Amino acid sequence: MADLTGKTALVTGASRGIGRGIARRLAADGALVAVHYGSSDTAAKETVAAIEHEGGAAFPVKAPLGVDGDVENLLTGLQAGLDGRPLDILVSNAGSGGPGSLTMATPTTFDETFAVNVRAPFFLLQQALPLLNDGGRVVLISSSITRVPLPAALVYGMTKGALEMLGRTLAIPLGQRQITVNVVSPGVTDTDLIAPVREQPGIIEALSASIALGRIGQPADIADAVALLVSDDGRWITGQVIEVSGGANIGVMGG
Repeated sequence: MADLTGKTALVTGASRGIGRGIARRLAADGALVAVHYGSSDTAAKETVAAIEHEGGAAFPVKAPLGVDGDVENLLTGLQAGLDGRPLDILVSNAGSGGPGSLTMATPTTFDETFAVNVRAPFFLLQQALPLLNDGGRVVLISSSITRVPLPAALVYGMTKGALEMLGRTLAIPLGQRQITVNVVSPGVTDTDLIAPVREQPGIIEALSASIALGRIGQPADIADAVALLVSDDGRWITGQVIEVSGGANIGVMGG
């Protein structure tokens, strides 16, 4: 385990799935975690309760993304919870994906997806910089879909490609403050988002067969990679896109 004692962290989209896993891991390592969420008070309370049950410290921050005033509302809640303390770690995990193929996407769904997945993290980073400590850590959560395209999720994949460019580029100016900026790209991960996939016979088995390590990911797999990057052990890693997928689709399996 890394030692994040005395550190503060913001994890967006932390009420469920990968975000919840990251929040719990950072809190277990000693950080005070701001659990951002957009709508489900119940899910956010469950995340905070799980962290406190495990001996950690956290507080919820409600701020729907992709709407007017989203970043301002998020930062207001964050600063209230930090109570004068600076921010050490920012993990931008929140994301959205609607109908996104070339034929199914509409101007409305296109704009909504980009508003949540690109505009919100961009302006969150812009406006959170005064709060972020020198020597801090920024991690953006992308997706392995940028390497293995999925036509049905074209728009979603485009937003994640934009995040990867954002991370690589910001590493340059923020390096002057010794702030590292990295992108973690998860492969297929076992969260409620893939529940419809689980209902289709043989799909999980087929996906697992395409992964070198033979299984789909768990939120803890992603959270552990993030924990490395935000710890002191990750101090010399910046401007990188790191895929955490168990070796998905890296070649012909078997043999």
